[in-house]
Amino acid sequence: MSFSRIISAFVLGSVLITTGIGCGSSESASSLEDVTLKFWSVFDNESAYRDIISSYTTLHPNVKVEYKKLRADEYSDELVRALAEGEGPDVFAVHNDTIEEYKNLMVPMPTSTKITYLETQGTLRKATVVVERETPTMSQKTLKSSFVDAVAEDVIRDYQPDPKVEATERVFGLPMSVDTLGLFSNKDLLNAAGIAAAPTTWEELQDDVIKLTQTDSAGNITQSGAAIGTSDNVERAPDILAALMMQNGTNMTDERGRVAFHTIPDGTPDNVFPGLDAVNFYTDFANPTKEVYTWNNDFADSFEAFANGETAFFFGYSYHVPLFRTASPKLNFATSKLPQISGGREVNYANYWVNSVSKDTENVDWAWDFVAFMADADNVTPYLDETKKPPALRSLINGTLADEDVGTFAEQLLTAKSWYHGNDVAAMEQAMNDFIDAVLAGPEDIESTIEQAARVVAQTYE
Repeated sequence: MSFSRIISAFVLGSVLITTGIGCGSSESASSLEDVTLKFWSVFDNESAYRDIISSYTTLHPNVKVEYKKLRADEYSDELVRALAEGEGPDVFAVHNDTIEEYKNLMVPMPTSTKITYLETQGTLRKATVVVERETPTMSQKTLKSSFVDAVAEDVIRDYQPDPKVEATERVFGLPMSVDTLGLFSNKDLLNAAGIAAAPTTWEELQDDVIKLTQTDSAGNITQSGAAIGTSDNVERAPDILAALMMQNGTNMTDERGRVAFHTIPDGTPDNVFPGLDAVNFYTDFANPTKEVYTWNNDFADSFEAFANGETAFFFGYSYHVPLFRTASPKLNFATSKLPQISGGREVNYANYWVNSVSKDTENVDWAWDFVAFMADADNVTPYLDETKKPPALRSLINGTLADEDVGTFAEQLLTAKSWYHGNDVAAMEQAMNDFIDAVLAGPEDIESTIEQAARVVAQTYE
């Protein structure tokens, strides 16, 4: 049973607002107050939401949903401008890493919503009436049990509209999908090197990289084993590094939510610094003195290099699958789970968007009702089928595992995590990229590099 059906079973009450009396009488949708919901997002075409919007407006004929897709490079500025000028959307999407950044523009999910419906009542003498139903919204307990773990960790945030009142935890958005970081393999290059299967551990990846890397007589890399090790020309380098750090036992933040990846967790063996060890491992692939050297800043962007057959392994998300098919139709590639540390705890990286409600909307209840409707298992499937994205709901995972495009990424959902809850994701990513560059430069005191990165990231929490 979906959570919308669970919720509807707990209707708090009904209030008759308007009645139309008479045998067989019928009131039109005009008996209800007209509601227009403006919905903004990025990447997804209108067709992705067509079925959902149609289903919602059929259920609520007085509601009109206007969807607008914006370019990723203009989205943030246009959203902030529009909301400041009172022209913004009622519902808008934000990346899971930017919830805190946009939180002051959102209204959290209310404890209940009041939604009006047309309902035919009576037996012999029928009447169509307008009914207002007050329905509890999804509890945090239901959210935690319905969605993969990363969702609750990201969307439940402190809410303190009045500094005189103690903050409470509230829900600031709901996702329709959650993506995970995976490994893309060029099957032709692996076949030529005699590698039958993609690596499942980082140790296996190192061995494969050595076999796959080719150089010319001058020592220049002509074929890379993997696009990893640098910052600027590796797509989502901060995500790859964070995944490595978490797999290696790094606490990215402490129990109070403060930046902590520059510290050594209690119980860590002597001479082990999880965060530094992870970045050293990452940068070894771009270090000419290391046996696994396979990548450098002379290569094109990692996406382009993989599309052109210049590197055997690429780290990316499910959204990269259609991009590679478009960019290089003849590319013979496969996807597999992100490598893990042998004997370690499986950890993946979560990357997704959530739908939130503007604090300036005049239709808070309707907007949140629509957001919950979109995220519901009974309604979200057409969206997932259209966009080829992994689900956010636990109940839908098993049904996607056999999917050629989505299965790999869905398989990792239960171990996917994110960590950043600051106010400036761009500054955080730049700090992590600078961290990588500083380690590659070979400073005398390498510990200072991670302390500097942590200091910069911590400032984005203030």
